[in-house]
Amino acid sequence: MKQGCYTALITPFTPAGDLDRDGLSGLIDFQIENRITGILATGTTGESPTFRWEEHNLVIELTAKQTRGKCKCIAGTGSNNTAEALNGTSHAAEQGVDGVLLVDPYYNGPSSLEIRREYYEVVARETPGLEIIPYIIPGRTGAQMLPQDLAILAENYANVTSVKEATGNMGNMKLTRKLCGDSFNIFSGDDALVCRLMADDHIRACGAISVMSNIAPAAMTQMVELLNQGKTEDAVAIQTALSPLLDLVVITTEEESKYGPVTCRARNPLPLKTMMQILGMPAGPCRAPLGKMTQKGFNMALSALKKVQADNPEILAPAASFFNLDIDARLNDSAAHETLWYNY
Repeated sequence: MKQGCYTALITPFTPAGDLDRDGLSGLIDFQIENRITGILATGTTGESPTFRWEEHNLVIELTAKQTRGKCKCIAGTGSNNTAEALNGTSHAAEQGVDGVLLVDPYYNGPSSLEIRREYYEVVARETPGLEIIPYIIPGRTGAQMLPQDLAILAENYANVTSVKEATGNMGNMKLTRKLCGDSFNIFSGDDALVCRLMADDHIRACGAISVMSNIAPAAMTQMVELLNQGKTEDAVAIQTALSPLLDLVVITTEEESKYGPVTCRARNPLPLKTMMQILGMPAGPCRAPLGKMTQKGFNMALSALKKVQADNPEILAPAASFFNLDIDARLNDSAAHETLWYNY
């Protein structure tokens, strides 16, 4: 897969929870206009676990058609059921996508060996003309294909040349680089670590599959381009401007319930969609069981947007221009904000 910045695209829904096709089209065009390298459709940021398969296939079809000749298109087709992953991958291949992202099987807990042999190898063997990108995120899946098995997989299948790395484990990534070789592509799956992973001589990530590029594709793309050009200081300056957003892929707050204190984690894509709703971008609500953030979590997201707008308004300017938004007015519309959070 080509080096660069890819957006793990959210899926916009109507208030009733249906696919917002116009919103999806607008978001794709927004990404293309801001020079994103590629778009990942139906990833976990796009709430794929809540899709019916007909919806899943439709979003891939629409995205592949709209991006063709304009940017790369990756389809998320992973599952904890190998047969489902294979069916989804075959459908995506028919739509002409450039590659598929397969998350490690979640919940049922296969070993690294089983993940390789009974999952990735099956899909790679059955779709030899399509690039297969493993997605390693044990914090979500409860399982992990280890670098040793990734290296064996890449050695045996020419269509496995990249990985999305979201372990947060620097040692794991360094071992991946050592075992998989210099030509293997490591994409950062953690927005806050992109600069670190790309600048580290023992990891040398080639880009990112980003969450916050949904809001700031121009800035994220420029940052990755600068890093690939060796202009680390310039890239770090952009990272600093983006940092209030990059730290909010997950928002953790301490709440007080009627039975005592509890920790509440608002996980991706809830903070992202909440911020997009604040800004007025096509997003809509998350699908249940995701709901809303607490007021504390909402205030953290709002404060981050206000800081970015005050200190570096160029970050949000592309969204304002494309979607015809008054960012300052949106950030200060407290009446509208009250519908975006709930008390514990």
